[in-house]
Amino acid sequence: MSFRSAALQPSSLHVVLVEDDAELRDAILAPALRADGCSVVAAGSAAELYRAMLDRMPEIVVLDIRLPDQSGFEVARYLRGSSSVGIVMLTGRVTAADRVRGLDLGADAYLTKPVDADVVCATVRSVARRLSSSVRSSGAWTLGADGWRLIAPDGVTIDLSATERVLLQLLFAAANMTVQREALIAALADDTDTFDPHRLDMVMHRLRRKLVDGGMPTLPLHTVRGVGYVLVPGG
Repeated sequence: MSFRSAALQPSSLHVVLVEDDAELRDAILAPALRADGCSVVAAGSAAELYRAMLDRMPEIVVLDIRLPDQSGFEVARYLRGSSSVGIVMLTGRVTAADRVRGLDLGADAYLTKPVDADVVCATVRSVARRLSSSVRSSGAWTLGADGWRLIAPDGVTIDLSATERVLLQLLFAAANMTVQREALIAALADDTDTFDPHRLDMVMHRLRRKLVDGGMPTLPLHTVRGVGYVLVPGG
């Protein structure tokens, strides 16, 4: 068995790093995550990930798409169907279609190579915080633990599309603060210069209408004209 684990305190965030590039995995990303306080298991294939999960269920999986034994997309589908683990996809693919596919399959974040190790660490921390806060019962608007359901204060839920999920994750992460239009557009587009900014407004309009049609109360999502949007989830 080739995967290796770090013997850190049980309270540390447990991450399985699945990457078949040994140098990137063992010399760059795994040491950076450990230095950032994570307990890390480094795996070079889907099979090693599954064996590691039998030993200890991770809180976050950093998952490369191109693995020697199984597509990372298929691994993400399995993980999302069988657990609430956070998924950070790491890949050399850069097309919007691949990003949407990964998010549709349940990824919480999508990073393209080459990527700085500090960015991976920051993304892992961000996903962990988001997943942790989403399971707290606060009487406020929340996202489900997997990010694919919006939950109203009265408990009514509605399923989200990949685009809606990306936008709401950003808005919840910056709750009560204005998120600039440029930041929201950058999360949706590979090329922000060719992205029609009116599309963002249409997505927000359709989301509000979708909630009304689904029998949910009014989402406290406010437009800051010419600047962006602010979500006030309450609680």
